[in-house]
Amino acid sequence: DWGHAHDYVRMQWMMLQQDEARDFVIATGVQYSVREFVTWTAAELGLTLEFSGSGVDEVATVAAIAGDKAPALNVGDVVMRVDPRYFRPAEVETLLGDPSLAKDTLGWVPEITAQEMCAEMVASDLKTAQRHALLKQYGMDLPVSVEN
Repeated sequence: DWGHAHDYVRMQWMMLQQDEARDFVIATGVQYSVREFVTWTAAELGLTLEFSGSGVDEVATVAAIAGDKAPALNVGDVVMRVDPRYFRPAEVETLLGDPSLAKDTLGWVPEITAQEMCAEMVASDLKTAQRHALLKQYGMDLPVSVEN
């Protein structure tokens, strides 16, 4: 259940306007997989991915590149691997919220789709990466936050 902070803050504001406190689920009610999110991200960068393997052995490799948004990548590069370090200790089969009470009571529905949110996130990260590349090109090799 991927949702945008703008929608969730709007929902919180609507909750605070009520005369009586109630518990609401803040969620989109729409479910997408991490694989779908990775695929959307790649598409925003002009990449087509090919997934292979399964479970902890699954990887995504670049199958095709269109445009110039990912100049450091080549066809065949691995761009995603499953890392068990990021599994939840008590992993659940599905994560999907039911916002029907918020919709029925407050008239709240999310306005920003997961795909739009993904595009916004990629655009922001791409801008940061381009800025870093420009600084590096002119001798200012500043650290970039990267997880090890």
